[in-house]
Amino acid sequence: MPNLLGETSGLMAFVRTAEAGSFSAAARDLNTTPSAISKSVARLERKIGTRLFLRSTRALTLTQDGQAFFERVAPLLRDLNSSDEVIMSRTGAAGRLRVSMPGELAPLLLPAVFTDFAAAHPELHLDVGLTDRFVNLIKEDYDVVLRVGYPTQGDLMVRHLADLPLVVVASPFFLRRWGSQASAEALAGLPFARFALDGMVAPVRLGDGTSFIPSGRVDCDSGFAMIQAAQSGLGAAYLLRCLVAAELKSGTLVDLAPMVALPKLPFNALHAFGRTPPLRVRLFCDFVAEAAKAIAIM
Repeated sequence: MPNLLGETSGLMAFVRTAEAGSFSAAARDLNTTPSAISKSVARLERKIGTRLFLRSTRALTLTQDGQAFFERVAPLLRDLNSSDEVIMSRTGAAGRLRVSMPGELAPLLLPAVFTDFAAAHPELHLDVGLTDRFVNLIKEDYDVVLRVGYPTQGDLMVRHLADLPLVVVASPFFLRRWGSQASAEALAGLPFARFALDGMVAPVRLGDGTSFIPSGRVDCDSGFAMIQAAQSGLGAAYLLRCLVAAELKSGTLVDLAPMVALPKLPFNALHAFGRTPPLRVRLFCDFVAEAAKAIAIM
């Protein structure tokens, strides 16, 4: 295996090209020329004895070897790039903190992030993205990603923040028509406003580990849409309780199955910095972990 300790420039060129999608974009990021980036990557390919990119006039894509190499090298370079925080931590976190979180949880988390957390760390530049899709944390250059559910993204480090309860809700009109449900079997017979992505309907999972695919004539790709459909009486909705806490309190939605045991979903922070995340990531995860305690009991 070749010694790559002297190939820092080539490794940086390769990783930035993979992240940016082209030699010219990587060159802009690294303040050099596309030709220099291309030559650095070609030298690295010769060094390790394999092609990292498939090149054409229209596209630049990673080979299978290139993807595997990228997933191994990119976190190491990110860790190296943030190593100065070992010294900077004496005075506080600084630099850019790029975060992704689900859009539905943003109203519950961002007010505190943009006030308390931002005020406590004035040298941080916050870059926040809201999406429910599973972003490619490394390729899209996120420092930390907040997600609800069970992580499946390779070798990423996972920090458990909280367990969030689920609930089945419906409108008072729906409750009067269908009644409160005291069993899983009765619940499975109800029409639902269903969560569906790419034509796949998400199951309703129960506390005993069983599940069922709900029926219904309304499919939604966001919790917000499911809440609106449930309030309109078009079906029951299976959601995180924290998303409908205000509606449950006001009575515009009701707990349709208080006697049916439902699971809790883990709320996690994921990053690619290995066991030594930079200070900005540690501080942010600490802050969100505290905020998640309040969300979990809504």
